[in-house]
Amino acid sequence: MARKPRRMSISGYLHIILRGNNKQILFEKPDDYRFFISRMARYCREAGIRIIAYCLMENHVHILVHDPENTVSEMMKKLGVSYSKYYNEKYERIGHLFQGRFLSEPVENDEYLLTAYRYILNNPRKAGICPAEKYRWSSYKGYFRNYEILDLDFIREKYPTAEAYREFIHAPNEDECLEFIPPTRDDEWALGMIQEWFGVQSGTELQTWELQRRNSALKFLKDKGLSQRQIERLTGISRRVIKDI
Repeated sequence: MARKPRRMSISGYLHIILRGNNKQILFEKPDDYRFFISRMARYCREAGIRIIAYCLMENHVHILVHDPENTVSEMMKKLGVSYSKYYNEKYERIGHLFQGRFLSEPVENDEYLLTAYRYILNNPRKAGICPAEKYRWSSYKGYFRNYEILDLDFIREKYPTAEAYREFIHAPNEDECLEFIPPTRDDEWALGMIQEWFGVQSGTELQTWELQRRNSALKFLKDKGLSQRQIERLTGISRRVIKDI
């Protein structure tokens, strides 16, 4: 089946998501994040693309760009090939690192540009990692430190003071944008992770643990994206108990 043509942006602004293949972690160490950012900056500069915001999560990446010359596909190809080669050589792996083509969504007005910007920088908070300002691998601090790779003229025009910028990022909101949807995590995968994370042979062993330790483990599983029904199946612990943790 032929690929569907990518929706192009009239304004030139795009929200991009790049995903790890089959749950693949993309960044193991700080140097990996740094390498990706440096290559992203290099290829965007060469292509005449301006970076508005970015956030590198463990297994996916968000980038907000302005691409007036429609060169983003070639830029992303170079970035994907370069980072895959780096990662595969460093960690002695073979095969595809990224899951198919990158996803992209046109951003056609000022209101949605601000929504996408805030949404991207708040990804770590939504994932339960930390507030936007404490996450190391996003462009949040570029507003304060004048990162050379960023074009923040529009953001600074809208929010000319640090206080206004912080209030904008942290304002209560229900922003919805192009979303990263993790691949389905089936019971076989989940059981393997339980065995690896907790050093047990069976999830039912959690039933014998001291209450606080057990509850901490159940919360960990929920935070990792396992459903309450799935945790119940694999541990034998009541869904009512799991729900209240």
